[in-house]
Amino acid sequence: MIAEVLNNAKSKMDKALEVAKDDFQTVRSGRINPQLFQKVLVDYYGSPTPLAQLASFNVQDARTLVLSPFDKSSMKAIETAIRDDNNLGANPSNDGNVIRVTIPELTEDRRKEYVKLVKNKAEDHRVVVRNIRRKAKDELDALKSEIGEDEVARGEKDLEAATKAAIDAIDEALKRKEVELLEV
Repeated sequence: MIAEVLNNAKSKMDKALEVAKDDFQTVRSGRINPQLFQKVLVDYYGSPTPLAQLASFNVQDARTLVLSPFDKSSMKAIETAIRDDNNLGANPSNDGNVIRVTIPELTEDRRKEYVKLVKNKAEDHRVVVRNIRRKAKDELDALKSEIGEDEVARGEKDLEAATKAAIDAIDEALKRKEVELLEV
């Protein structure tokens, strides 16, 4: 039973770590990355649709991304959605077949702002991991009468180790993203 609780908590922590890494990828750095556009929603025939479902992405150079819409009639809606996304600061242009998105250079102040944003996101993900730990600990405490305090204490040590590993992995991903953001 303890192994089941621990495995469940570890798998949830692994998922939280993956979400954190994906979330960090959506923050813009000096280079363009198709991941930046993962959360852009386009008003496609009245329903918000993720941009990735409407176009293919091709990185042309460090600051330019070429979008090839599957439906040419959606080009105007895609351009509007990209232009309206405040996180990107991008200005798309279209030539009738493809949309070119060029992101401007980041200023030092904007880089520092993004570092703060990423640190806040990292803290939010750490809180998620701690909440998973708390729920798993409550489940372990409920097992004390059935299994015994010694077994539960061992399970709690394993849970703490898994929690520390997950938080350390989030911190490592944060450090990598900070270096990427501050790189000129």
